Amino acid sequence: MSDDVPIREPDQIEGVRLPEQQHAVLGHAAAKSAIASRLAGGSLPNAVLLHGPQGIGKATLAFKLARDIFVATGDEDAHRVDEQVMAGSHPNLFVLRRQPKDAKGFYSVIRVDDIRNLVEHLRKTRGRAGHRVAIIDSIDDCNVNAANALLKILEEPPAETIFLLVSHRPGSLLPTIKSRCHSLAMRPIADEDVRAVLAANLGDSSPAEIDEAVSLAHGRPRKGFEATLVAGEGTLAALRGWLANPGRFPSGAHLALADAIAAGSGTAEAAFARELIIDWLAGEAKSAALQGPEGRMRLASANELWDKAQALFEETDSLNLDMRQTLTVVFDAIKRHISETSPLSEPS
Repeated sequence: MSDDVPIREPDQIEGVRLPEQQHAVLGHAAAKSAIASRLAGGSLPNAVLLHGPQGIGKATLAFKLARDIFVATGDEDAHRVDEQVMAGSHPNLFVLRRQPKDAKGFYSVIRVDDIRNLVEHLRKTRGRAGHRVAIIDSIDDCNVNAANALLKILEEPPAETIFLLVSHRPGSLLPTIKSRCHSLAMRPIADEDVRAVLAANLGDSSPAEIDEAVSLAHGRPRKGFEATLVAGEGTLAALRGWLANPGRFPSGAHLALADAIAAGSGTAEAAFARELIIDWLAGEAKSAALQGPEGRMRLASANELWDKAQALFEETDSLNLDMRQTLTVVFDAIKRHISETSPLSEPS
């Protein structure tokens, strides 16, 4: 990763350019086409809700849309607009994220005062010809008071102002906010697009490292960037090996894995380990479904195990339970599932 990209925003990954600094938006053809058609027809809604899994490029697309809006409605060319958006200096662009709390970190939420400051800026005379754009990244971070304040401005939006709202969890938003927005559903992108995004940002990573990150990203470039921080860790490699065929490992291998993962609770490596487990379970269910009638028992077992693992992880997080014990229970269940539904995978 590049060492000359400073951390200046919440959730920014060290060495990775911010969404406004990305030069291309890969994937999301349907979303881009839908907005382009509305822009060409002069029928842009006052608010667009870009929603989908975290890390797939929603904010990056929001800044791309802002550029397109400025070029279409203003009097400057694309190159000049691009420079100013990347530098955070375009006078018609307003970006709201969680604000700095002190020199060491950021507030955990977007506060009502942050929304009020945004409203105050929007009431001022615009700095340039054309529409103004306000990007909120993400609206999920708004606390209750901030969400209510935002709703008021969405109900009576300023003239020639477009709100682009980024959400990873649209189900948790106020229904009244969602009803004021044009919904734009986004999905994980293709592996080749993830690879291109990673390669453009990770100049010091080898092709093998990028391939490894792509395999862990599952269509989410952000997850690929995070993977480069932990992909070489021994615990993840050991977990992938065990999941590939638990039957060929000594009977206590899963206990050592549980110890290692639990010891790193709260780290990126531990988070990836949990994702690997859930992804394996989802893959097991998909593989069983493809077997047709012969895979019914395996599919039912895999679905039950997926539900159990999800519930156990959520309960462990909410009640601060022993992660080692939770992982041991999940690993035991995986071994039992394989022995009962795929006996050929056990050593003879």
